[in-house]
Amino acid sequence: MEQEKIINLANEVSVQQGQIVSKTLVQNSYVSVTLFAFSKGEEISSHDSTGDAMVLVLEGTGQFTVDGTEYVLGAGESIIMPAKKPHAVFAKEAFKMLLTVVFPPVA
Repeated sequence: MEQEKIINLANEVSVQQGQIVSKTLVQNSYVSVTLFAFSKGEEISSHDSTGDAMVLVLEGTGQFTVDGTEYVLGAGESIIMPAKKPHAVFAKEAFKMLLTVVFPPVA
């Protein structure tokens, strides 16, 4: 993506039927920033991460399960999924999100 240019993040990734589409914006040992577009019914099964993960829903509605508790988020809403806690994502309808993961420093 171009620097010093105004963009609409939701327009940077498109929903494709039967798929989860992702676009990595930043990836290094400290942080990962990725856009996702989920088709209705698609999911990422339960997993965990070494870093804290924050989701910002850009469009639509997504269901997030964090350590067994379900949360339904709409556009403009966020949730933090703590490191090392299992979490999953399900598309109750087509939706787009921005995922930011901050990793702990390596000793």
